[in-house]
Amino acid sequence: MKDPDRIACPECADTGWVVVPTGGGRTARRCGCYAAREAAVLLERVRIPRRYRNCTLDNFEVHNDSHRDALKIARQFVKNYPVQDVGLLFLGPCGVGKTHLAAAILRELAAAKNAVCLFTDFRDLIRDIQNTFTPDSAVSESDILAPVFESRVLVLDELGAKRPSPWVEETVFYIINHRYNQRKLTIFTSNYLDTAEEEDARQPMFKKSGFAPKDDSLVDRIGVRLRSRIYEMCKVVEMTGPDYRKIAKQASYRF
Repeated sequence: MKDPDRIACPECADTGWVVVPTGGGRTARRCGCYAAREAAVLLERVRIPRRYRNCTLDNFEVHNDSHRDALKIARQFVKNYPVQDVGLLFLGPCGVGKTHLAAAILRELAAAKNAVCLFTDFRDLIRDIQNTFTPDSAVSESDILAPVFESRVLVLDELGAKRPSPWVEETVFYIINHRYNQRKLTIFTSNYLDTAEEEDARQPMFKKSGFAPKDDSLVDRIGVRLRSRIYEMCKVVEMTGPDYRKIAKQASYRF
């Protein structure tokens, strides 16, 4: 839909073409605004949530060594694309920047390398698939899954956020296994550590940073089979620290 508040390009009046003199005649060429508009359309198709649309690698704030390492890995991922051969699994408590980095990677790949990318929330994806089973649904399961399967780089945010069930586990494994077989890159974020033993071992560190570990581990939330597949597909990137959202939000309040 055309934005009624946007001013038309003064060079081409939004046609995408300008006529320029060449030798003894004139010829049409693409206007400079065309590439920018194409990039904007491609970025819109990535479906990055509004809250994260301004997230870039350059404006990611580094507060500790784990942030610095994660940013370095994210930059290298973008630099290596399209020869990058493994995805990423960002693990850590809420508010340490996992989703910021994941969204920033997609933004840069779409803008700089014209990569077909897609951002999805784990809970929303499961809900959307479940909604296709209702009698009055206007979309099918294949309609929901097509962009998930076809995107060259997929972000699956908040992995394990929905309480597991046999259907959820089987559905997510189907999605991830399809991307695995097609060698499609996938970036995951999760608030759950790998195993309960890891959570117990790191509990003092997380308590020091203001994070209370959850009772479940990642394998509890997604199952052994899916965990094994993801670890084969991705480099694990662990991030620690206090909830930056809480700190920044409280500091911004003025009364």
